[in-house]
Amino acid sequence: MNDFFLETIKKASGAADLGKMESIQNLWSGYGKIIRCYLKNAPAKSVIVKHVQLSDGKENPRGWDSDLSHERKVKSYQVESHWYKNYSSRCDQNCRVAKCLAVESYENEVLIVLEDLDDAGFHRRKDRVSWDEIEICLEWLANFHATFLDVEPIGLWETGTYWHLETRPEELEVLKDLQLKGAAEIIDEKLKNTAFKTLVHGDAKLANFCFSPDGKSVAAVDFQYVGGGCGMKDVAYFIGSCLMEEDCEILESQILNTYFIALQQALKHKNNSIDFAALEKDWRSLYHLAWIDFHRFLKGWSPGHWKINSYSERITRQVLEQINQ
Repeated sequence: MNDFFLETIKKASGAADLGKMESIQNLWSGYGKIIRCYLKNAPAKSVIVKHVQLSDGKENPRGWDSDLSHERKVKSYQVESHWYKNYSSRCDQNCRVAKCLAVESYENEVLIVLEDLDDAGFHRRKDRVSWDEIEICLEWLANFHATFLDVEPIGLWETGTYWHLETRPEELEVLKDLQLKGAAEIIDEKLKNTAFKTLVHGDAKLANFCFSPDGKSVAAVDFQYVGGGCGMKDVAYFIGSCLMEEDCEILESQILNTYFIALQQALKHKNNSIDFAALEKDWRSLYHLAWIDFHRFLKGWSPGHWKINSYSERITRQVLEQINQ
């Protein structure tokens, strides 16, 4: 890491000096690292540093290493930097995110210095969740969507999520499900044309939620694909990341009811006088479309993926039949 970035970390954290740097994980396709940096004589014990090296992208683990893929990754880090600098401070305790301490660029590198959520009481990561923990994440999403309802995604992705159609022409081209392929643009347009737009997290999988020890509160990370859209895209993607297909189907009504109750409460808390009944009707009608929009991407990107299941296929056939009618 260059001296300018090291000084940036010291200044942003108020540290007299920097201690050990501990690698947490490599960024996707080799675009840098996420590091825990321990501090000396500072208000906090450590900070999290996202060190992005835009010229160092290596082979994509799934083989998607085209120029378009590289351009998408570069933009995603630009978007994330802009998000933390200009939007993240609007998030309160009900949609907790790491406090941004600094964002700097130097040549082809980007540095984002963040509060260490582990130190802030969100040190638990989960690969399995109870219903109560699912509910906490749905409430986080509802509060996030309420916070950014009708906010223009200036400097972010115009359409949030990493799988949206405009940025995934290669995956669409190889999609063997011709009926789904033929309806992809219609599905995309229906989601884009929601009457109630918000900002979506864009990668709201279970792995991007950090839990408190008691599992009663949660914070979210990774805002590379934050942008405009319908809140159902986050909800469908999150549920698909943590439930098996049988539970996705059995709990569908409970999931949506829980989310919309939380959304209504969040909007009331913010004194937002929007026509909630109209919003709920619109977004509920788009839940299955949001689900199969990701399913479309997945079938082109990784046809053997475990998330391609009978529930997704059944929903897809139902929606396609409705579209054809």
